[in-house]
Parts: sequence; C-alpha cells; structure tokens
Amino acid sequence: MLRRKRWAGDTERLSMATRKSKARSDALTTLESGDLKQFRKTNEAIGLRVVEGNLSLLSRKVFNVMMYHAQEMKEPGLNAPINTPAAKKYFWIPLSDLARDAAYDSKDVQYLKRQLEDMQNIKLLMENERQWTSERLVSSVTLVNPEGFNKHSGQVWFGFAFPPEVHEQVMAPSTYTRLSIVYQSSLKSGSALALYEICRRYATNPSKLTFIQSYEHWYGVITGNPISAEAPPVYKYFKRDTIKPAIAEINALTDINIELVEHKNGRRVEKLQFRVEQNKQPQLEFPAPPVIDVELIGRIMKFGFSQTDASDLAAQYQDDVIRAAISRVEIRAESTSMSPLGTPAGYFRWTLQDIARNPSSLLLSAPKTISKKNPAGPSVMEKFLAARAQDALAVYKELDEKEHKQIFDAFKAQNLNKSIKLDKGIESAMVRSLFSTWYAKELWGEPTAQALAQFIEQFQPAA
Repeated sequence: MLRRKRWAGDTERLSMATRKSKARSDALTTLESGDLKQFRKTNEAIGLRVVEGNLSLLSRKVFNVMMYHAQEMKEPGLNAPINTPAAKKYFWIPLSDLARDAAYDSKDVQYLKRQLEDMQNIKLLMENERQWTSERLVSSVTLVNPEGFNKHSGQVWFGFAFPPEVHEQVMAPSTYTRLSIVYQSSLKSGSALALYEICRRYATNPSKLTFIQSYEHWYGVITGNPISAEAPPVYKYFKRDTIKPAIAEINALTDINIELVEHKNGRRVEKLQFRVEQNKQPQLEFPAPPVIDVELIGRIMKFGFSQTDASDLAAQYQDDVIRAAISRVEIRAESTSMSPLGTPAGYFRWTLQDIARNPSSLLLSAPKTISKKNPAGPSVMEKFLAARAQDALAVYKELDEKEHKQIFDAFKAQNLNKSIKLDKGIESAMVRSLFSTWYAKELWGEPTAQALAQFIEQFQPAA
C-alpha cells in the first residue's frame, strides 16, 4: 500500500525548530488523589449553551481555575494587593498561580489579557422552571502590580469577579460534579475538556449513561460554538474530527473511560449519548502540561484560522510536526510553477495529519538522482499519480462545503467530456478518479523529476 508524502518535489530537509519559551518535557509526574486540586462545578454549568462568544480550550481551563480558587478562598477580598473598596469585591490569586494551573507557560501577558477579555464576551442563557437569566461568564477581571507595571519587581496579581447568578452557582452549587484541575491540564483540546466535564458527572450514576440528545446539541456543548452559529457539520465529519479524538484523549489521560452510543433512525444517526466507566486507580500518571507558543499560533493564524482554532491545533500536535506542516504549506503557497493555493487552512490540516501518520517524513533527506540506466517505467509513474490523487482527495475532504462547491465547479468548467455525468459529484467512482487526478495537478502541478525520484527512493522496493 502506498504511503503518503510530499508531491511537489521539495527536497530540502525540514527544519526541526525548537520552542523559544520552554522545551516540552516528556517526564511523567505521579500524583496521589490528594494532589488533584478538586473543585465543585455546578451541573448547570457543565455543557453550557453559549449564545455569544466562544469557549476555547484556554478559556475553559482559566474559568475552571477561577472556580477552584474561589471555592478555596470562600469569600472575595482576601489577599487583595491594593486597599480600595473595589478590590474587596474581587477574588485574588497570583498571576503565576493562574498560569500554572491553566497550563499556560508563555510569558506573553498580552495574549493572556486578550483571552481574559474574550471570556467577558461570552454570553450565557440559564433557564429553569422558575427563572430565565442572561449573563456574561465573567463580570470583571483585573491585573495589579503594587510596585507598578513599569518596574521589574513586585508580584502581579489576578483579580476576578463573577456576575450574581454565576457567583451563586460557583460558590454554592445545589447539584455539582467534582472535577480536577490536574486532569483538565492534561487534556489538549477544548472539545475533550468539555466532553470530559459532561461525562464525569455520570461516572457515579447507576446507569453509567449520559443523557440522550441530538448530535446538533452535542456539537454545541462540546465545541462551545454559539447556538446561533451556522449549521453544524455533517455527522460523520463531526464524529471523525471532534468526537473520536476527544474520546481518545479522555480515555488515555483522565480517570474515566467513555464510549460513544449512537441512536439511529434507519441508517441516519439522530441522537447520541455516552457510556461512562470510572477508572479504579490508586494513583495516576500525567504528562507535563502542554506549552502554549504564541509565535507558533500567530503563524498558524496566517493560514486563515481563528485564534481559538489555532490554539487548539497548537495543543494537539508536537512543535516539530506543526513547524514542518507550516513549512510545507508556505513552500506550496509560494510556488510559481503551480496554481494558487486557494484553501491554505484545509491544506494545513491535511498536512498535519499526513505528517502525524508518517513521522518518518520529518527526516527526509535529499533524494538521490535517478540513474539513467534505470529510468522510471510507466508502471512507477502510474503508481505515483494514483498515490498523489489519493492524497489530493484527502485534502479535498478536509475542506468545508463552500470550498467543496467552488473547487468542484472549477473542475466541471474545465471538463470537456460531456458524456460523463457530474451531477452526483465524487460519489461516482469514475468522477472521483477524474476529479482527484485533476485536483492533484491543481495542488502540486505537473509531476517533476525530483518528486518522482523521491517517490522511487521512499516507496519502491530495492532492486
């Protein structure tokens, strides 16, 4: 079976740049149950439906850290670094404690400030049989250095306050789930953290099953996207890109194991729930928390990603994988011998997955020249084109519906064979074959001698 690789013939060794802020450690830390930094999270706040703003991985972690410390202090005003009436209304913790517990290991305070401001833009609706309330997630945040921000001395303090209803739910939840700051620090994506919080609630339930809801509902609570946002993706893509990776993270890194349960109407999956089992382990091992590299996030955002999506991608993949993928996309985008790269975000996602599947591609050396005595025969060229077409199809599947339509319309416009019916799109095997070959050429141009030599060197058996 042919493995995937680069097709444009780029032969330079990919850079294995290291993180400037702090190297990622592979060391494991053994933790007893008393070290888990547990807090109570009201069941109403688990699986919040957002109507405005977006709950990113970092904002979820920061909010949980705020709840943990507020419950530990029990009342605002303690440790206030300045003596003002307003300071008595805030909960206060050192900024270094917030960064540590939220696994934020960057010195970029401006980025953290933007994340805190974004949390104030998150609007929630809370409704029960007696009350309807619209509130912000956080009412006020502040940073204070009693020595002055222009000096290099003194401790920076983080102050925060909740709106009335949120404050009540944080400090005196009527029904709650006990969660751990340590487990949340080990999770790498916002969707995994959201799903963990929901499922952890049912770990001690006799049924061991979560509630049943439509997949559209689950999409909202797991991704944190606002209710009024555009329609969720097709279920099979939601399952592939969000649910399955989140389950894998949770089962590998936390104190519970979960399993997806699908409820079908005929062949269509309409509703979902999850089966939850608690791990019976006296002690657990956790990898060091991920480091957030702001410079790397900025480079990812240049491909068209939001800050939230870029942060999640940076948390999901190792630095060397991300940097290699960035290099590939930049080389492809700058190429003058190929058609313009119209969808760098989709191409970047596919490249990340390609490198993760084939880590050996990070260490590729320059290919040897093809011996004139052994020229590439037609069979090798056919295999090369077929493998390249498969990868082009994989890139296409990573794009959204709007991009699908634009690209397929371009394919239809240049198709001269009117006997081939294109109305069913790539569901037709013949159309899929023609389209993938065409799209591979659009992405990577005509086959080059370098690309073919690289293919022969890597994927053909030695003579």
